[in-house]
Amino acid sequence: MKIEKLPAVFEPARPILQRIEQAGYEAYFVGGCVRDTILGDPIHDIDIATSAYPAEIKQIFNRTVDTGIEHGTVMILDHGVGYETTTFRTESGYQDFRRPDSVTFVRSLAEDLRRRDFTINALALKENGEVIDLFDGLGDLKRHLIKAVGEPAERFHEDALRMMRAVRFASKLDFQIDEKTRQGIQENAPLLEKIAIERIRVEFEKLLLGQNPTAGLKDLLVTDLYRYCPRLADQKMALEQLLDLKQWHLKTEAEAWAVLMQVMRFDHPQRNAFLKAWKTSNDLISDVQKIVPAVQAILNDQLTPKLLFDTGDRLLLSANRVAAMFGHSLEELDLRDRYQALPIKSTKELAVNGGQLIKLAHVKPGPKMGQILHQLQQQVLDRSLPNDQNALLAAAAQLAKEED
Repeated sequence: MKIEKLPAVFEPARPILQRIEQAGYEAYFVGGCVRDTILGDPIHDIDIATSAYPAEIKQIFNRTVDTGIEHGTVMILDHGVGYETTTFRTESGYQDFRRPDSVTFVRSLAEDLRRRDFTINALALKENGEVIDLFDGLGDLKRHLIKAVGEPAERFHEDALRMMRAVRFASKLDFQIDEKTRQGIQENAPLLEKIAIERIRVEFEKLLLGQNPTAGLKDLLVTDLYRYCPRLADQKMALEQLLDLKQWHLKTEAEAWAVLMQVMRFDHPQRNAFLKAWKTSNDLISDVQKIVPAVQAILNDQLTPKLLFDTGDRLLLSANRVAAMFGHSLEELDLRDRYQALPIKSTKELAVNGGQLIKLAHVKPGPKMGQILHQLQQQVLDRSLPNDQNALLAAAAQLAKEED
């Protein structure tokens, strides 16, 4: 197969491959960028593999950086842009089911491609557009099939995360997993416990944000992989509920986790503990904790001014997308209008602050002052008080008297 016109992202890197070839070595674009080119999907990164050893790459190019020299990776600097090239290699050892104990540089493209995870990722592309397919990856792309290169168990023992990558690709590409590969995942699923939670989380999030998440979720359940993901072992029923959901058009990781929290029916502390077990960021946890109550309010037609205020414009749209999956959402324009109609949209817009309460309303500093500010904010949102400094100071003074 030959691709007559390569996507523009390859053009700046073609001279790099040409120079390597002119020096007497082989060089190819490899992996996901080749797969996505054939599928017509967006290309995010390009990877270059070569028969030239790192020292030989350095002889060909004047400006290089050793970014992963022990694994054969050298970055070539060209006109202010860096291109990472990796020498063909074989790997062995994998005692931790994550990284090879030893790496051997080789001259053979076939040996390099043989160690890759799936046939659809074991494709190489010459700079002239010719595709090298040694494991029928093109056939599996046509068949919409995710199939391990060679023996599945061997590939999963080399890197157990590949099992999560398989179910993620089922979602991302809307492909099926080859039966032998699926069986290999089921037999080796416990190896996932050897993998860092952060790496598992990235694949799980991509699964939930894929083209067909239910396909990936089905495979996650059928292969028992879910049992070896943080806090999912006892959540099979909740995960099965996800299979019935429609309108999987989520845009952010926070939305994906919010969907999961909704079917699990966790309260605030449970959500916090669950997301921390997955080692998500504090910012993401904060977003999810705002989205979930808004989802529940939208579903129950109980979206109050306070909830609109607490959730914020950006996350309200996220909550609405999640709510749509559970059968009820608001018109986006109506939701925006309701938010824009709020008297204030942040605490900074309140016409008084703590310093003014102390100086002008004679409120003593401390926890009570915080409570008074909160009460004033709530009354402004409910429109029982105007957002006017004099009115708020008078109300604050009265509240302070009542507290005393």
